[in-house]
Amino acid sequence: MERLRSLVATPLAVAALVAAGGAVTVTTASSAVAAPAARAAAALPCQASMSNSHPRDYTTTDVRVHTTGDASVTTIAHYKTTNHRKTGTAGVRGNATIAYYISGATPGYRVVVSVRVVRGARSGSCSTWFTPHR
Repeated sequence: MERLRSLVATPLAVAALVAAGGAVTVTTASSAVAAPAARAAAALPCQASMSNSHPRDYTTTDVRVHTTGDASVTTIAHYKTTNHRKTGTAGVRGNATIAYYISGATPGYRVVVSVRVVRGARSGSCSTWFTPHR
């Protein structure tokens, strides 16, 4: 009987024991038959910086992103009154540059740029910022 408790009961094993005249007690233990939990995919690396963190109005500043090669890159610049979303793809070495033209942005308002990177089932995120001035 002790040996039976250590076995995982299958329909064939139960039928064989019953046919041989043995008594079978089946106890359901989810931990004994549960599949291992799926491991969460590791986050993609994400580093972001600005080419100029204090750009003048009506100039361009670049969001520089470093991640895994060929990852999709999405940036969102959170201005005082609006959000601007831009996308790109990292090169084989993992670098992407996404340009933002700073028109008449609110001077002195820190614009946070959210960055999300995705490749296959893996993703990662980071952020950077810039503060426009006149």
